[in-house]
Amino acid sequence: MQELAHWWLAPLSGAALHTIEPWAYWHARVMVAAWALLLPAGALLARFGKVHSRSGWPQRLDDKRWWHGHRALQYSGMALTLLGLALAWNMGSRPGAVAQWHHLLGWVVVAMGGLQVLGGWLRGSKGGPTDRQMRGDHYDMTLRRRAFERQHKTTGWLSLLFAIAVIALGLTVSDAPRWMALVLLLWFALVFAAFASLQRTGRCSDTYQAIWGPDPVHPGNALRPSGWGVRRLVDGSSTGLASAIAQTGSKTLQAPHDHRP
Repeated sequence: MQELAHWWLAPLSGAALHTIEPWAYWHARVMVAAWALLLPAGALLARFGKVHSRSGWPQRLDDKRWWHGHRALQYSGMALTLLGLALAWNMGSRPGAVAQWHHLLGWVVVAMGGLQVLGGWLRGSKGGPTDRQMRGDHYDMTLRRRAFERQHKTTGWLSLLFAIAVIALGLTVSDAPRWMALVLLLWFALVFAAFASLQRTGRCSDTYQAIWGPDPVHPGNALRPSGWGVRRLVDGSSTGLASAIAQTGSKTLQAPHDHRP
């Protein structure tokens, strides 16, 4: 047992000692906190947290709890990313191909994260019955809004996949303990399993319908939802998300009437 514990505590290379500069382990800690914890949690919340058995949809529309949680997690994750970037700025000589790939892909991930923030700021107006004016980029699903949704979803999920590669490279560069690699491997496996389970049970709801309901009077309901695997209620029928919610014991969903004042 002692030998097994020693093996797990040893560096990945099998070296007798593991030494790392303080800036490097703090850089690693904040980046892992950002890209393995906060940002994936925010992405899962945005994809699967809009409508659920306790949200009261469609009687209760535009539940912003998922939105506030998503923003808090993503902004916190990007704040930690900037801190991690500052810690590693002009530090290390980057010898070897693995370190150079970690450096290059790390910058790619940081740039993609920055693009996500910028895209969110430029996504356009909301509009609709719950806004101060009826016309809006989101309510009317303008070209600007459709382009934003395609970019935001694609870049967001790709950045998380790239981040996994960057973390793996970082573990190799720092010659991290074997137990650390195992814990992160198990964690990412858990994240993937949660994604697959929530997707399979139809929890990925259409943002447009989560805000305004399935009534065809709303112009965005005439369009296909943006993104892969997004479930939509066309007329309140028990398909996709509705059946998933019904299975958890909620009431049968009915299509609401026009919600405009």
